[in-house]
Amino acid sequence: MRRPAFLLGILVAACASSPPAPDWQANASQALQAFQAGYLKGDTRASESEFARARSELARTGRADLVARAELVRCAVRVASLEFDECPGFQPLRDGAGAEEIAYADYLAGKGAHPATEDPLSQLVSAGVSLRAGGIDPAGISKAVEIASAQGWRRPLLAWLSVQLKRAEAAGDGETAARLRRRMALISG
Repeated sequence: MRRPAFLLGILVAACASSPPAPDWQANASQALQAFQAGYLKGDTRASESEFARARSELARTGRADLVARAELVRCAVRVASLEFDECPGFQPLRDGAGAEEIAYADYLAGKGAHPATEDPLSQLVSAGVSLRAGGIDPAGISKAVEIASAQGWRRPLLAWLSVQLKRAEAAGDGETAARLRRRMALISG
């Protein structure tokens, strides 16, 4: 399990069947995708509403593993945006989750390894995990900034620029710090 897109794929595949799919499957998938897009753009209210809708649709099945996967999507998007916590929505579902979900949760907490794919979100999640574990260098931080910028993802871009700003300030590099503040103001404006 390497990225939130993979988790979304598992949700769809786990629910796929030959007869017409129940409406909850499409609803949950669409809501998770909308959550992810909204969250990365920085629209907290709309993204949380979409996540609640996705979780509700998945909970209708009574399958803790599906709800756990959705919670991992949420946690991964937060890690990509440098918002670290212990994935509180996943923890109550941990006992009903499979080995892959548990391993991915551990990875997000900085306690495991999963290689990033070429998917931009996967790369940002990997960079976030590296930062959390204290193992990212300036080039890795710059790459994360470039990825978030290229995707137009406001929330993680501001988070990664903030990391660069703190490093510039700590190094006494006023010129770089001023440039980063201007860029952040442009994004926030």
